[in-house]
Amino acid sequence: MLVAVTDHAGQRFRQRVRGTLDERTEIAARVAGAHAAGRVEPGSRGTVLVRDLQRRDLVYVCRPEGLELVVVTLWEEGDGAPVPKRFTDALRRDDHRVGDQPATPDE
Repeated sequence: MLVAVTDHAGQRFRQRVRGTLDERTEIAARVAGAHAAGRVEPGSRGTVLVRDLQRRDLVYVCRPEGLELVVVTLWEEGDGAPVPKRFTDALRRDDHRVGDQPATPDE
């Protein structure tokens, strides 16, 4: 399975998970591994949710496009998130590029 990663998903990964020099490659590898392990469930509006193998609270929102999954965003579930949601939500209000991204369940 091919995995593509949007700029928005890369930014969310840096904000919520960790800074890295090549977040797209890391996200693609994590999503491909979790998908192969069956950690997939249907999401809303035709999306597919893929749960990270290393951090079970990390959920990637993907859109299937042919034989490819496009990671459009991600979020952390639970109250113990390393970066509280209120901080990244404040950034999101100022970022007009993410206005058409799917909402996370607790928004």
